[in-house]
Amino acid sequence: MKQLNIREMRSVLGKLDVLVEEQQELIITRNKQAIVRVLLPIQGIKKRHKHADLRSLQAVSSISSSEALIRQDRDERCFSCWQDFR
Repeated sequence: MKQLNIREMRSVLGKLDVLVEEQQELIITRNKQAIVRVLLPIQGIKKRHKHADLRSLQAVSSISSSEALIRQDRDERCFSCWQDFR
């Protein structure tokens, strides 16, 4: 555990992550009163999926162009609207 006042914290702001790893806990003070306690996270950082992996999980559309996809969507909506009027 290390105590820093605000001025000291600003001077080591670029190295704050290294300081937290070394000390495990930092206490930031103002006028000798603790205002912030910085701790290491309990869990590790969650890995992000790669875009290629996410794309491989998506189903491949049988429609090749966006224009055809939009036309199909509009036709389906229009057809359902006509059935409502009958």
